Amino acid sequence: MSAASPATEPAKRVLLAKPRGYCAGVDRAVIAVEKALELYGPPVYVRKEIVHNRHVVDTLRERGVIFVDETSEVPEGELVVFSAHGVSPAVHAEAAERNLRTIDATCPLVTKVHKEVNRFARDDYDILLIGHEGHEEVEGTSGEAPDHVQLVDTADDAASAQVRDPSKVVWLSQTTLSVDETMERVNQLRERFPNLADPPSDDICYATSNRQTAVKAMAGECDLVLVVGSRNSSNSKRLVEVALQAGARDSHLVDYASEVDEAWLEGVSTVGVTSGASVPDVLVMDLLQWLAERGYGQVEEVTTANEKIAFALPKELRKAAK
Repeated sequence: MSAASPATEPAKRVLLAKPRGYCAGVDRAVIAVEKALELYGPPVYVRKEIVHNRHVVDTLRERGVIFVDETSEVPEGELVVFSAHGVSPAVHAEAAERNLRTIDATCPLVTKVHKEVNRFARDDYDILLIGHEGHEEVEGTSGEAPDHVQLVDTADDAASAQVRDPSKVVWLSQTTLSVDETMERVNQLRERFPNLADPPSDDICYATSNRQTAVKAMAGECDLVLVVGSRNSSNSKRLVEVALQAGARDSHLVDYASEVDEAWLEGVSTVGVTSGASVPDVLVMDLLQWLAERGYGQVEEVTTANEKIAFALPKELRKAAK
């Protein structure tokens, strides 16, 4: 008997999710910082990370961007860009007090949630904000009406939330959560508050939903799903969870191809690849190259949506460009 021919080995392939990577809000925020550098020259200060991606932040830092945690760290009169995750009115007020020139790169979909908070607070609703404690977006959104907003992160939070009038309570959510996780919290809250109102529109952003849908479509066929994204990126971490829940045998989050552990590839014929909404596609291409060098050269794109959304640059830059 001759040895088994290599043909009996399952073919190695990559399923590449589409849509993946940059969403319109991230694209707008990164371009806003690049334009600010062009128009005003360095240093340009950015409060928090402009988007949650290590590569993007490191690249901008090399070009003269200074990232700070708080507005108070920016010297008086300098230029500061607010990140895509949004800031509270208190941060805007502090910037004005210190004569800072500001460019607000908050994603328009986050701004929409801020407006919803204000509207429901004006109507004296209790607002149950589903999101992750400590996330910048949650801090900015809560800060719009701190007396009306309660954060609901865990099942325990849902069980212990108190409202003044059960007939005047609404849920809103952080835009980068998983759709399934959010609805789980909503259902828990609705058991306690049957009159819980829904937000006027779907707050989970289109890009977060689309990337999760694409992963769900391919996960069942994958032995391993690699998600390119940073540890502090909420939507990237959710993609790992969604992949595992949708049937992938294994899934990991990596910033760069060099972080992939070759042991993960043992016995793996199909690798799924996707990336979070703050990830430039060059990092995905690097990963595909790395996989090709290890025999995973066959790439099939799994497309579940075609995104055509684009957002205008922040008004401060549109004015300056004129």
